[in-house]
Amino acid sequence: MNGLIETLRRAVGASHVLVDGDLTAWEQDWRKRARGKALAVVRPGTTGEVAQVVRACAAAGAPVVAQGGNTGLVVGGVPDDSGREVVLSLQRLNAVRGLDADNLTITVEAGCVLQRVQEAAEAAGLLFPLSLAAEGSCTIGGNLATNAGGTQVVRYGNSRDLCLGLEVVTAQGEVWHGLTGLRKDNTGYDLRDLFIGSEGTLGIITAATMKLYPMPAARLTAWAAVPSLEDAVRLLGLAHRELGAGLTGFELMGQFALSLVARHFTQLRVPLYGQAPFCVLLEKSDDESETHARGQFERLLETALEHGYVVDAVVAENLSQANQLWHVRESIPLAQAEEGLNIKHDISVPVSRIPEFCRETDALLQRLIPGVRLVNFGHLGDGNLHYNVQAPEHGAPAGFLEQWEEQVNAVVYDSVQRFDGSISAEHGVGSLKLEQLEQHKSPVALGLMRGIKRALDPHNLFNPGRVLRP
Repeated sequence: MNGLIETLRRAVGASHVLVDGDLTAWEQDWRKRARGKALAVVRPGTTGEVAQVVRACAAAGAPVVAQGGNTGLVVGGVPDDSGREVVLSLQRLNAVRGLDADNLTITVEAGCVLQRVQEAAEAAGLLFPLSLAAEGSCTIGGNLATNAGGTQVVRYGNSRDLCLGLEVVTAQGEVWHGLTGLRKDNTGYDLRDLFIGSEGTLGIITAATMKLYPMPAARLTAWAAVPSLEDAVRLLGLAHRELGAGLTGFELMGQFALSLVARHFTQLRVPLYGQAPFCVLLEKSDDESETHARGQFERLLETALEHGYVVDAVVAENLSQANQLWHVRESIPLAQAEEGLNIKHDISVPVSRIPEFCRETDALLQRLIPGVRLVNFGHLGDGNLHYNVQAPEHGAPAGFLEQWEEQVNAVVYDSVQRFDGSISAEHGVGSLKLEQLEQHKSPVALGLMRGIKRALDPHNLFNPGRVLRP
């Protein structure tokens, strides 16, 4: 492969082709569950250079693994251990190409960090609503490749819903110039949607045109303690009726999940700690005024208290307090990591069936592993739970993962299927969920997916062994 390395150096510059030294940042996944070995890490600076890299790799038969911020959770963006795969890092493609305030769009390159897109929109007095815990390091290309969701899906949708157009390098090394600010374009198949959520297996996203929104006049945040999951679902229904499109966030947190935050991040104050089995974080955006928003928000909570959906609630008085509430919610995954290795699930279930799903699956897991601890939290507003499983108290976390992961996954994913849900809501499939996808996706759907893969990437150049088996 020496000839390929020299070709890549000519294409992007020798300093941007890494073959020696510490490549951990590109070869190890974010959760440190997998470490591969790359033939090279290549860092092109333009779409043209990406196309040259793809053509060179195709000619040499070297598979290409596209990578953005490397914050993925399903081992889909790091090389395998064969030493044959080229990691194509898009972090140098990080420009904001343009912002059209009248059209409410922004065009950015794939390596642009999500937070930077938010800030560019805010500087123009506009809102880019995609919001994730990893927004300081994840990139737009990765967000689109995995169809990331985040905390405001209930109002604005997933990354797919925020994207109008793409620029993509194909497996033949050609460039599809699909960047567009049009909201209506009925000229054939929607190629954009093929690449969004494909996890780098069909093409390399190099740029995107994304939707913007007017900045809300007011944003209010509340934290409520709820007696049960049924009450949380009732509170969500009430919030939809009372707030309409103003409801922008509805996050659920179990008390054990919050206890981990209290234990491992003692500097954080967990509101209403221990007052109820679950807490909910609600956010409302208003186009009128903060006075109007606050009055509407407080009436919602008063009604919820009267009906017993809520036992207590607090409303943030200012942006600083609101950020503190969100910081507690976003600290749950970090606190769980401090507690030790755990078995993670990113699932979705129809909102109406979540209480029954949790009741049945909790019981099945307790029978399988007495004393197992369930870290249940997530985006209840859109039916997405991070239903994670922690070792029993005083158990060995590493041994727990090794001994129980396969059996726990079988229990959870079989339960998800019984409740008409999905085994991956927003993290994707990667290489971690290949077997589960084959077990839980219909044969017809898998056949169609394989047909699309063969049509767009006939030589299995892009991210082989992720999403679909070769």
